[in-house]
Amino acid sequence: MSDVAIKFENISKQYRLGTIGTGTISHDLKRWWAVNIRGKEDPYLKIGSVNERNTRLDSEYVWALRDINLEVKEGEVLGIIGKNGAGKSTLLKILSRVTSPTTGQITAKGRIASLLEVGTGFHPEMTGRENIYMNGSIMGMSKQEIRRKLDEIIDFSGVERYIDTPVKRYSSGMTVRLGFAVAAHLEPEILVVDEVLAVGDAEFQKKALGKMQDITISNGRTVLFVSHNMWAIRNICKNSIVLENGGIATISETSFAIDYYLGKSKEVKKEWKRMLPLNSTVSIIRIVALKVTGKQPNLKLPIEISIKSINPFKPCSIAFDVADENEVPIFQTIIEEELCYKYGDQVITVTINLPPLIPGRYLISAWIGSHNIETHEWLKNILLFEIEESPMKNRVIPYSKNNGFMFITSKIIKHESGT
Repeated sequence: MSDVAIKFENISKQYRLGTIGTGTISHDLKRWWAVNIRGKEDPYLKIGSVNERNTRLDSEYVWALRDINLEVKEGEVLGIIGKNGAGKSTLLKILSRVTSPTTGQITAKGRIASLLEVGTGFHPEMTGRENIYMNGSIMGMSKQEIRRKLDEIIDFSGVERYIDTPVKRYSSGMTVRLGFAVAAHLEPEILVVDEVLAVGDAEFQKKALGKMQDITISNGRTVLFVSHNMWAIRNICKNSIVLENGGIATISETSFAIDYYLGKSKEVKKEWKRMLPLNSTVSIIRIVALKVTGKQPNLKLPIEISIKSINPFKPCSIAFDVADENEVPIFQTIIEEELCYKYGDQVITVTINLPPLIPGRYLISAWIGSHNIETHEWLKNILLFEIEESPMKNRVIPYSKNNGFMFITSKIIKHESGT
C-alpha cells in the first residue's frame, strides 16, 4: 500500500434525471427512514439504469459510475479513455472532491491539483496574477512558495502581457494555459487533467504534454489524464483504463487499451445523422460517405452532406479533416466553393481526392463556417472509411503503420555519374 497514490474502493455515483440536487423531500425522507430508523440499505441504491446515452429507459435514476475499484501507483501516468458519457469526468470530480460518491470511498496521498474544465477555480473579476495566488493558497501553498514559482508559471502560460488583466477578458485558450500552468507548477503530489487541453493550440498542447512527462519522470508525481486524443494517451501513459457505461471495461497497457476502445467504439460507420439540437444559424443534419472510387494512388471519396439553416447566413465553406484511427491528423481539405446566403435545406455532394494512403481505417471530421472568422459546426471523427489496397501493391516495398500513412514518390532532378 505504501507505493499506492490513489485507491478507489467500490465507487459508485447515482444521479436522478431532470433533478437538481438529491431529489424531492419525500425521497429524502424515505431514504432517511430506511437507513436511520429501520437500519436497512438505502432503497434507491437498488434501482437505476446503466448510463447509456442512446437508450431511453423507464427508470429516472442513472448510474454514472458503478463499482469502480482501482489502484494508481505513485509516479504513474494513468490514461482514462471512453466515449462521452462513459463516466470519465465524474470519476475525476469525485477524486477532486467536486462531488461526493453515492457509495464507496477514495484514499489519496498528498495534495491534488485539478484541471477539469476551462477556468476551474478562477474568479473572473480577479487578474491572472491574483488568481495564481488564490489557487495556490487553495492547494495549501504558502505565499513564499507561490512567489518563488510565479515567474515560471507566467512564462509557461504565455499570457505575461495580460497577467494583470481580469480573467473575464481572457479567451478560453488563455484561461486554459494559465490554469494548467498553475496546476502543474505548484508541486501537487497528484495532478488530475481532463480534456481541457483540447482548447489550447498545438504549441501549448505540446508544452503541456511535455510538462506532464517531466512531472512524473523528474519528480515522481502521479497524473490522471483524460483525453480523446489517442496519440497523446499513447505517448505519455504506460497504462490506461477504458470506461464503458460507468464501469471499467478493461485495465491494461495503453496500446491494448486503445485497441480495445477503437474496436468497441469505432466500427466502420458510413453515415452520421444528427441527434443534437439545431444551431442558431447552420447545422449539419446528415453526412454519408459514399463508395471510394478509382484505383490507387488516385482514389476519390464522395461525401454527401445535408445542412439546414434557420436564418440567412454569410457565405461559408465546408472542410474535412482526415486522421488515422489513432486520431493522428493526416490531411485537411477545404471545399473552395462557398455556400451562399440561402436558408432552408441543402444537400451537397463533394469529392475528396485522397492521397496515396496505406491500407487501413481512417476517420473523417467535418467543419462548416466562415474561414478564420466563425465556426458554425465542428463534428470530430464522425465517419470511418477503409483503404484496402496498397498504392504500391505490385512493388516489392513493404508497407506498415510504422512507415507513416502516405506514399510520396519523388523524381530525380539531377543525376551525375563518375567516369
